[in-house]
Amino acid sequence: MKSKEYNENKNRVAIYTRVSTLHQIDKDSLPMQRQDLINYTKLILGTEDYVVFEDAGYSGGNTSRPGLIEMFKQIRAGAFTHVLVWKIDRISRNLIDFATMYEELKKLKVTFVSRAEQFDTSTAMGEAMLKIILVFAELERNMTSERVTATMISRAESGKWNGGRVPYGFTRETSGNDDGERHEDKFIIDPVEGKVALLIHNKYEEMQSLLRLSRWLNECGYRTRAGNPWSPVALYKILSSIFYCGDYMYNVTKGGDKPAPKPKDEVVIVKDHHVALVSREQKERIVALLKKNNRSKRVANNDTKNTHIFGGLVYCGVCGSRMWSSTSNQDRKWVYSKYGCPERRKSKKCYGKSTSDITIGEFVFNYILNMLNAQKNFKDISSPEELQKHLLLGDTFSYIKSIEPDGLNDLYNVLSSGVVQEIYSASINMPKKEKVDSVLSNLKQEKQIKERALRRLVDLYLYSEESLPEQEFIVRKEALTNEIEDINEQIGFLNSDGWQQTMSDEDFIKSASEFIITQKLTDRVYISYKRLATSVDPKVLKDFVNSIIDSITVEKTYVKQIVFKNGLAHTFIYNDKI
Repeated sequence: MKSKEYNENKNRVAIYTRVSTLHQIDKDSLPMQRQDLINYTKLILGTEDYVVFEDAGYSGGNTSRPGLIEMFKQIRAGAFTHVLVWKIDRISRNLIDFATMYEELKKLKVTFVSRAEQFDTSTAMGEAMLKIILVFAELERNMTSERVTATMISRAESGKWNGGRVPYGFTRETSGNDDGERHEDKFIIDPVEGKVALLIHNKYEEMQSLLRLSRWLNECGYRTRAGNPWSPVALYKILSSIFYCGDYMYNVTKGGDKPAPKPKDEVVIVKDHHVALVSREQKERIVALLKKNNRSKRVANNDTKNTHIFGGLVYCGVCGSRMWSSTSNQDRKWVYSKYGCPERRKSKKCYGKSTSDITIGEFVFNYILNMLNAQKNFKDISSPEELQKHLLLGDTFSYIKSIEPDGLNDLYNVLSSGVVQEIYSASINMPKKEKVDSVLSNLKQEKQIKERALRRLVDLYLYSEESLPEQEFIVRKEALTNEIEDINEQIGFLNSDGWQQTMSDEDFIKSASEFIITQKLTDRVYISYKRLATSVDPKVLKDFVNSIIDSITVEKTYVKQIVFKNGLAHTFIYNDKI
């Protein structure tokens, strides 16, 4: 960039040059533009006071170019009287973008001059010609884009792969001709990933929970292709994709920062495109389950004005549906939450009864308190049967006959292992929100960089003076798409609280202990939930519950099972009286 002192009494020219490809920088294009515009400034505009702004290797399809941004920053500061370009499309190929820039130049009383078209906007004829030229430039761009889009759709309809990340569980084999050119893609099941992908489908039908499935996979040591722990988001992509039943789908969403689904008549679906991993019947069952759970989740959180301590965690023990949340009579001094089965309300297909915070809260908090007290006094406990007595201590659990052996033995083994010690003085080792937010911020910045690179690659392929070969475009596009997908996978894992799913037993008990200590409940043998709920911010209670509990199953208004985040699942067997 060359700059000179600003003289208010003379013309001062901002010279802007741009080429689309890095290859053109080393040829005559950029140096030729620069020198010719400098000569024009001296001879025609009559001044040697100019600044050259350059963008090398940037497309004219968008305005996110450092040289252009810096030039307009100085223009707004009143530094220039003229903007000089080699051709109009050097500053923008997009009519709307240029119209916006041009209106701003007019308001700032800055003259726009195009060297090649031989006009400037200081005259009415120059301004009219400029608008006509831009209309045809935009038309050419749109027609080119339509032709390329039609070509890509035609390729997809004939079963050809248009680049992008190969779905997990599959690998792509490419055959070629004698000249070494690639001309056919064949998708086969990856021997390692394919087994995991099939396991994911089968296990989801069994568990019917993305959160539980992701935790189970992580505990078993399974990892994604990028080496990350599984998250509900990553699993949802696999379970909802028809690629796994042998079908290829293309042109599904519109581009942009917030992709939106395209109309169904624009989506390309090629049946029996490749070997299937699961049957269409199984895929239909799984997609139906995903939709059902999504609807149930929305119903469970339908009341946004109130904080439901156990909202989204409570399931009906009869039909398995996630229970909706609502509030009690608002005239009460204590407004608590009620939970009911949507199937009973909607169709009366379920006979599961409603329950409330009064029942669930009293049970859950006292059970957690008993767990902590049992851990603290574990030296006096010599068997699972004795541990059960400590866990069921108090009138709250007087109707419970026993705890199912599996969960009871798991907790006994955890406590007897001696891993968890001095929990009342230890600090929590859970991931800090600030650290997670920092990682998310870095990932999002990296994603933006990759997405800009992908947009430039597409612009280079569509609009560059030096055309990019189709095969090279597809290969480079696929590489960038894979990198973006890997980043999305990590972002999805963190956003879905996946980092909490691997909570260790030690962290689980420490977390519960810190809460109890904070609420000054240490050494108690009973917690009045009503007193606790009316003295503590409900958001604090909800955050605590969500940090250690995965789900609560209710049957006949009573808590039937609690599944904790650390994997412990305790199922309760009630007396015949209940």
